[in-house]
Amino acid sequence: MVRYGIVGCGHIAKKHVSAIQADPGAVLVAVCDTNEERLKEFTIDGVIGYTDLADMLQADVDVVSICTPSGLHPALTIQVAEAKKHVVVEKPMALTLEDADRMIDACEENGVKMAVVHPNRFRPAIVELRKQIENEKFGIIGHANATVRWNRNQAYYDQAPWRGTKAMDGGVLMNQAIHNMDLLLWMMGDVDEVYTYDATRIRKIEAEDTSISVIRFKNGALGLLEAAVTIYPKNLEESLSIFGEKGSAVVGGPTANWIKTWDFEGLTEEEVTQLKEQITQDPWGMPGHECIIRDMTLAITEGRTPIVSGTEGRDTLSLVVACQMSAESGKPIKMNTLERKILIK
Repeated sequence: MVRYGIVGCGHIAKKHVSAIQADPGAVLVAVCDTNEERLKEFTIDGVIGYTDLADMLQADVDVVSICTPSGLHPALTIQVAEAKKHVVVEKPMALTLEDADRMIDACEENGVKMAVVHPNRFRPAIVELRKQIENEKFGIIGHANATVRWNRNQAYYDQAPWRGTKAMDGGVLMNQAIHNMDLLLWMMGDVDEVYTYDATRIRKIEAEDTSISVIRFKNGALGLLEAAVTIYPKNLEESLSIFGEKGSAVVGGPTANWIKTWDFEGLTEEEVTQLKEQITQDPWGMPGHECIIRDMTLAITEGRTPIVSGTEGRDTLSLVVACQMSAESGKPIKMNTLERKILIK
């Protein structure tokens, strides 16, 4: 059995607990939080609670899930890696590329694996969309759209002083749209250049609440990225749309779970209807966090890299950072300027 610990006992930690409990090859043995009251909810069924991560790392733990505010991810990841423990880190893996590189280097230096929590890749409709990409069913892709039109009201940001800050949380791109951005990159490949406008229009936060970007991919396709947490009165849409010479597909709904458009050369209406009905019956599939945890468990036992590795997490983060840099400078940003500097010993 692969033994898991969790640091940070907030809301997202509950998804990690459920995922670990559902994994037949895993067991939760420890949790850590500086707030002793929070620990009480998690320290049941033999799970041991710690208020100091250093103490938990002395325990018989193989993997640590990092579920703290985003700004704390780098230091905690490095501490865990240096203790020779594998890492599952919530999104975003870091708020700067420099920190992301330090995290990747620490894991590589210490011979441990890192998985970044981008669970939306495992949704049934997204899996089907990826198959169409892999099988080249779109032909030449002209352009793609990633859209997040959600509501995070002021009460959401007022829950904790770190929410909406640049140092600990980030704005709509770093915190909400990053999952859809991960899907966009997974489907479309590397980005060449991005140009972004952003604004803090409605929410009383430090970071942006609205962002619009134009993207040029290295394969020549174009892209649009729209993200906002200001939609009244509730979440309206999260969608991913891809348009090519032989196919058009839109996966959408309030969350990107349902097939809205599915037109491909040679595909019959009956086949489309059958797929849509199949997705509608089970739009979520296995919970995404459970997929991430199971994959980490298998990556350890099989001696391979996790599906969403630290490097892939950095790729998505680099697009967020490029958008931020473009909005701040008022200029397009070339992605090759943000490539990882390989550690030289």
